[in-house]
Amino acid sequence: MSSFDRSALHLVTGGSGYFGSCLVRALANTGARVRLFDINAADDLPEGVEFHQGDIRDPVSVEKAVDGASFVYQNIALVPLAKDKNAFYAVNFQGMERLLRFAEKSGVKKVVYTSTSAVYGVPESNPVNEFSPRVPREDYGRSKLQAEQLCERLRQSGVPVSIIRPRTILGVGRLGIFQILFDWVSQGYNVPVFDGGRNLYQFVHAADLADACIRAAASPGSEDFNIGADRFGTMRELLESLCRHAATGSKVRSVPMRPVEMAMKVTSGLGLSPLGPYHAMMYGRSLYFDVSKAKALLGWAPRYSSAQMIMESYDWYLKNRAAILAQTGGSPHRSAVRQRILRLVKHLL
Repeated sequence: MSSFDRSALHLVTGGSGYFGSCLVRALANTGARVRLFDINAADDLPEGVEFHQGDIRDPVSVEKAVDGASFVYQNIALVPLAKDKNAFYAVNFQGMERLLRFAEKSGVKKVVYTSTSAVYGVPESNPVNEFSPRVPREDYGRSKLQAEQLCERLRQSGVPVSIIRPRTILGVGRLGIFQILFDWVSQGYNVPVFDGGRNLYQFVHAADLADACIRAAASPGSEDFNIGADRFGTMRELLESLCRHAATGSKVRSVPMRPVEMAMKVTSGLGLSPLGPYHAMMYGRSLYFDVSKAKALLGWAPRYSSAQMIMESYDWYLKNRAAILAQTGGSPHRSAVRQRILRLVKHLL
C-alpha cells in the first residue's frame, strides 16, 4: 500500500451505517484523524472521532462536514429495502452531486466512493470485471450508476476518485435481510434456493472491504475496483454450510425460480414483503467478481471466505438477538426487518 496520510482529516459519510461504522473503526485503528457524517446518531464512537450529524440533502450540513477534509469516503446511500425511486434519486444521486461539488471546492486530495454490484444488473457472463457492461435493471442500481457517472465527471476536473464496487457485504453486526435468514435457521425452519441453488454467489467481509477502501485512498490516481471474497461457492453450498453450523435441523429446499421470483416481485411491489426488486432478481442468479485488479494495484487480499463470514454473522446474531429485536430506527443494515408475508412462507418449506 502507498503511503497513508494519518495526519490528514478523513471524512466518512454514512459513518453510522453498517459498513460506514466498520470503516470508521478501521481508520481510527490506523491512528488517522477521522470525522463521521450521518443523519443517524453514532453508537460506540471510537475515541477522537468527530461526529457531524446532518442530511446529505442539506447543502449547509454537507459543506460543514467536508470543510477541512483531505480524504472523503462516500458511503451514504438509500438501500434497496427502501423501494422508493424518488428517494433513491434525491439521496443517491443528488446527495452525491452535492457532496462532490463541495469536495472539489474545498480541495480534497481523494474521494473513495462505495458503489454497488447492482450497477451490473444481471451480468451476461461471469466473472465480472471492471470493464463489464454496467446495465442496472432496477431503480436502486440506476441511482448508484448515476452517482458513478458523477465521479467520472469529477475525475475530468482533476480530482482523483476511486470507485469501489463491493459484492454483498457480511460480517459481525450485519443484519437487514440477513436477519430473516438467521431467524429462520435459528428456529430450525428450512430455507429456499432457486432451481437447486447452483448459482455461484460471492460475498465480501466488511473488514476486507474497509481495507480495500483505505488502500484505494492511499493509492494515487483514479481507478475502479471490484471487491469480493476469493473463496466462495454456490448458494446451496453456502446455506448448507450455515445449516450444518447452526445444527438446528434447518435444511435447504429447492423451489422453482420463475414463479417464485414473480411472486417476490408482486409482493414486494404491494408492500407485503421486505425484499426489494434487486433481491428477487439476483437471489437465484450467479454474480461474482474478478478481484485481480485490486490485488495487483492495491496489494489487497481478502481474508474471509463466504462461508466463514456468514457463520460469523450468524453467531453474532444469536448472541445479540434480544437486543436486535428490541431496537428501532437506525441503519437498515444494522437493524431487524419486518418479515411480513415471509412469516407465512417459512411454514411452507
